Amino acid sequence: MTSVSDHSEAAEFHREPLFRRNLISIGIGFVIATALIATVSALTGSSTPNTKAPTSILIGHHLQGFSLDGLFGGTVKAPWQGGRPSVEIFFASYCGPCRVEMPNIARYLRTHNPGPVTILAIDVTDQRSAATAMVKRDGFTFPVAFDPNGVVTSGLFGFGYVPESVFVSAQGVVTGVYFGAIPKQQLASSIKSLESAGAS
Repeated sequence: MTSVSDHSEAAEFHREPLFRRNLISIGIGFVIATALIATVSALTGSSTPNTKAPTSILIGHHLQGFSLDGLFGGTVKAPWQGGRPSVEIFFASYCGPCRVEMPNIARYLRTHNPGPVTILAIDVTDQRSAATAMVKRDGFTFPVAFDPNGVVTSGLFGFGYVPESVFVSAQGVVTGVYFGAIPKQQLASSIKSLESAGAS
């Protein structure tokens, strides 16, 4: 499974930046990358590829483990450290798209068992009180890790925005990335793909 997208329901919402100082470097990087693609295409005579949908260098990458405080206490570790496939959903209470996305995910997961796949929400660069209120209001039934400084989100995953979703095999290999608010149909199919990969 390689799921990389910015379309469908997610296209209706923008993503929220985690660190505003990163916007300049991200913008410069995008301009340079676009110029390089155009140059290579011109030199090779090929057409410029459609760059509307973002791609992720994470796909196929083997992730290191991590450990974060749980939003409600305790410690949350990367599920693949225990040999479990997982979906990491990055969100924040200040993020408009997240406030639309997360109640839908919570509602879906209350009636659909993800089986051996661990669903892990990671609250990013947020205030604990605001995040706690959101999680309680929306009725999360899955673990929530607290990443107040974005150490895991920006450091391990390289994300500068929320929401984002990552699909990781039991061996810690990234099989897919979804940029923006993930529709429940996409979440369901990605969970099923992780289950199938684990059974094979």
